[in-house]
Amino acid sequence: MGIIERIKEIEAEMARTQKNKATEYHLGQLKAKIAKLRTQLLEPPKGSSGGGEGFEVTKFGHGRVALIGFPSVGKSTLLTMLTGTHSEAASYEFTTLTCIPGIIHYNDTKIQLLDLPGIIEGASEGKGRGRQVIAVSKSSDLVLMVLDASKSEGHRQILTKELEAVGLRLNKRPPQIYFKKKKTGGISFNSTLPLTHVDEKLCYQILHEYKIHNAEVLFREDATVDDLIDVIEGNRKYIKCVYVYNKIDVIGIDDVDKLARQPNSVVISCNLKLNLDRLLSKMWEEMGLVRVYTKPQGQQPDFSDPVVLSADRGGCTVEDFCNHIHRSLVKDVKYVLVWGTSARHYPQHCGLGHLLQDEDVVQIVKKKEKEEGGRGRFKSHSTAPARISDREKKAPLKT
Repeated sequence: MGIIERIKEIEAEMARTQKNKATEYHLGQLKAKIAKLRTQLLEPPKGSSGGGEGFEVTKFGHGRVALIGFPSVGKSTLLTMLTGTHSEAASYEFTTLTCIPGIIHYNDTKIQLLDLPGIIEGASEGKGRGRQVIAVSKSSDLVLMVLDASKSEGHRQILTKELEAVGLRLNKRPPQIYFKKKKTGGISFNSTLPLTHVDEKLCYQILHEYKIHNAEVLFREDATVDDLIDVIEGNRKYIKCVYVYNKIDVIGIDDVDKLARQPNSVVISCNLKLNLDRLLSKMWEEMGLVRVYTKPQGQQPDFSDPVVLSADRGGCTVEDFCNHIHRSLVKDVKYVLVWGTSARHYPQHCGLGHLLQDEDVVQIVKKKEKEEGGRGRFKSHSTAPARISDREKKAPLKT
């Protein structure tokens, strides 16, 4: 029996099992088994030399955004309108067969937008090049899920389920669970608050399913069984997602209003070029890019070429800003002067741990090198030898 058949068999068993106090341990074990099998499904087959055929796209710019959706929902048209890069669009499905990159120039930054082939139900099992598409989306900073506003709401659930099956968690944060394997000592289970979804017995059963018998587990929030499995697996990617509803020109105004009020959702029309500016501002807001301008000493700030930082790519502190310019700059920094929304007064003397905000101006003051020389009692270095035996002996006085 193959891995996919075993997954379907376990899912069928979960579907016919009633959910109550008596069966929660059994359901927890079944969830752990499915997670293990799906991880095996993503691994390359044994004996294969390479990673398989995929989309080779070099990272470019200050951020990467992936377009994901069913075939013929308007992904290629959206890429052409936002970036100017031509991506073939037609009335039949699967027009795009490979990954087509484009660049969005927005707020002095360059954002890479990737038009990916449409994915279908069963993509997590490898149908329709689904694994390659999802692998590219794992490397992106933001996912734009393009949906057809005239179709049913079921498309959104199908896509979310396919992405979650391969370890992508949309609009979620990592669970506050501390987990560490040990060599000896058994399983140590603790929590800082009352737990309603997981207890000690269920945690032991899930760990035994993974053949882990010595570990330390600490719950800092009321997490679920799925959260615990995600932490044990350790290969989950937590990524932000914006739901883009295209073709709003073919539905009524009440339906548009209903879709627009959903969280993390934007309604657009590529045909009539409606609301594209709102989509760009929503992308900018979700990516959290921070532009920092440099100011040389005694000169005006340089507003033409900002240093772009983000929390997902390194961080937004002064130390991250210095590392972005040059790795050796941090050890030479004496202090920095900051102008902008992150400063309490202008300019503010800050250290390396100061958190920068968008459109801040930074001037770096470096440590002065010790100068050799000086005069009289201000002389810092003596020219005499360090050891007495090395000193030049004076000639004896003539008597």
